[in-house]
Parts: sequence; structure tokens; C-alpha cells
Amino acid sequence: MRTYFDYNATTPLRDSVCRSMIDAMGLMGNASSVHSFGREVRKKIESSRQRISNALDVEAKRVIFTSGATESNNLALKNFKGRVIASAIEHDSVIKVRDDIITIPVSADGIIDLECLDKILSDDSKPTLVSVMAANNETGVIQPLTEIIQMAKKYGSYVHSDAVQAIGKLDFPWGALDMVSISGHKLGGPSGIGCLVINPSLPLIPHTKGGGQERSYRAGTENLIGIVGMAEAIEESLKDDWTEAEKLRDTLEDMISEIDPDALIIKKETNRLSNTAVLHMTGVKSETQIMNFDLKGFAVSAGSACSSGKVKTSRVLEAMGFNTEKSGQVIRVSIGPNSAFKEVNEFVKAWQSIYEKCSNSKNIPKNNNRGDNHEFAYGA
Repeated sequence: MRTYFDYNATTPLRDSVCRSMIDAMGLMGNASSVHSFGREVRKKIESSRQRISNALDVEAKRVIFTSGATESNNLALKNFKGRVIASAIEHDSVIKVRDDIITIPVSADGIIDLECLDKILSDDSKPTLVSVMAANNETGVIQPLTEIIQMAKKYGSYVHSDAVQAIGKLDFPWGALDMVSISGHKLGGPSGIGCLVINPSLPLIPHTKGGGQERSYRAGTENLIGIVGMAEAIEESLKDDWTEAEKLRDTLEDMISEIDPDALIIKKETNRLSNTAVLHMTGVKSETQIMNFDLKGFAVSAGSACSSGKVKTSRVLEAMGFNTEKSGQVIRVSIGPNSAFKEVNEFVKAWQSIYEKCSNSKNIPKNNNRGDNHEFAYGA
């Protein structure tokens, strides 16, 4: 049996999304063509745009299709005429977009320093864009977007949020933000499609030119199949119930805490996504854990994985105050809305087995192996 516990990296394609994409494959035509074939494709794209705007409660004209959140983040930040401020734990597609980006520190719990943000906003009257992700991809920590928006508006600044981990999990008025980046494959949709919700009054300079598609914000023939799949995925994601996933996540953490009280990095009281657990295994490198879990049939990830697939030290955890050694002994477990207790129980047994095999800790409890009939207060 193989178990997928890496939902923050990507999600399984939903059955309804697959069906909608197959239906769209039957259409032929370029959406920019004026003949009936092209008009039919254009109609499908615009109906998908409307479905997405309805799901997000924003005007349809604010939705611009892109290849994914990385492109959306680049479009939002790269050519902004003014200062760009971002938290120290943003995704690389935010942090690395500009050389002049101003970073804001975070607390040990991964929450942006609002006092520091307020000071920087008050220091200069230049046009300013604040970019803070709704929920961190590595830790699941949720940022206080409402307070950030209120603070930014006090100084006449704009706010952008990379919301790829939050859509479908958090109830938030996304229209209150000036710009929002979204990715299809994080929602049970296809890879290679995303969108940027824009503020039409905020001037953006396209970084892909050569056509008038997407109101000239993003040149190139639209990805019809991906757009249709993403629209279906966003609608379906709003129906997901993450209550059981949160109970499972809490149970998983409690069970591992019995094995090693120092295992958890993110405290339970931290406001975070219901499906995400960050686990520290004393003395065992992240890549060693990942390989061993894979051999035992579990897909998990390190705190950060680069595009080459190699494990690297997490700058997110380092920004939260963890040293290089400790942050290099961390894995992220991100479960789905349909994950089961049996899977969690088997994972904990695998965790203990790897811990006992690979850790140099002298505090490993003896004879603490879990059996299938172990009674634990799941959901309590």
C-alpha cells in the first residue's frame, strides 16, 4: 500500500475535473478567431472565468489566466513601479522576483512582524506593494491578512497574496486584496494553469508580450483544457470538509509526541492549515527520512524542495529561528480531506521505526511499538 501525504506539493486530479477536461478536448478552435469554432472556445473560457470569479466572489474582469502561481507572482511583483515588501518566508517566486525587495521578519511561530511592517510603510510615501502569502506552503501557518490589509490601506499601499495553499481551506474575502495568485494543481486541478486576481486600477506591465489575450496582461493562446479544469477544481474545492483532516493531523502529532516529545516544531496553538504537520526527528536528516518513508510506502516532503528535486535547508524555518542542523532534520506531512486514520496509524509506526533505526538520540522509548489495535483518543 502506498499513501500520499504531500498535498501541499500537489493534489490528485479530481474525477469531475478529469471529466470536464475530457469534454473540453472535444472543442476545436482558437479563442481569438472570429468564426463559430473560435467563438465556442471563447464562450467556454469566459464561462470558466465567471465560475472562478463567482467562487472567489470577485468581478470576472479581475481574473487573468496564467500558467500557475509562479507566473502570477511574477506578473504581480516584477514590474510594480514602487517598493515591494514581502515576508521573509514567501515562496521563491516572490522573494527572487526582484533584487530590491524589502523583507519583513517573522516570529518563532512564523507570523509576520506587524510592527516592523507598520514602521516600513510609514517611512516612505512611495507607491508600495505588500506581498504576504495567505498560508505558508512549508508550515501551514496562516498570516493575519485582515490586519495586513488594514495597515496597508492606512498608508495607501496595495496588498498581494500568494493564496495557493489557502483557497478551499480558508474562508476569506479574497476580493479585499488587490491581487491574489492561485494555482490549479493545488486544488485537485491540472498543472500548468493558474490565475492572478488583479485590481484593474493598479497598473501592471505584462512580462509576456505579443498578443492581446487576457486583456493584454498575458499574451499567448489560452490553455482551454487547463482553464476548464481549474474552474471545476475551484468550485469543488469549496465543498471540501477539512474537519476530519484536522482531527487526523492533531492525532498524528499527539501519537508522535508520545514517541518523542521534542518532535514537533510548529506549536499546536499556532493558527495554521488543518492538514499540515511539520515534524522534527532528532539526529536524522530530512533526505534520510524522505527516502526511508518512501521505502515504507509514504510520500512526504522536506521543509523545502528545489526545482531539481533535491532537498535543501529551509530558509522558512531559519527565518523562524531554527538553526541549520535542526531545520535540516524536518519533514512536512500534508494530508488530504479523504485521508484515513489507518493511514495515519501506519505512518506513525513507520515514523517510530525510522526514528529507532536512524536517530542517535538516547531518549528513544523502549518497547513502544504501536499495534493495529492500539487505542488512541482520535478526534478527542
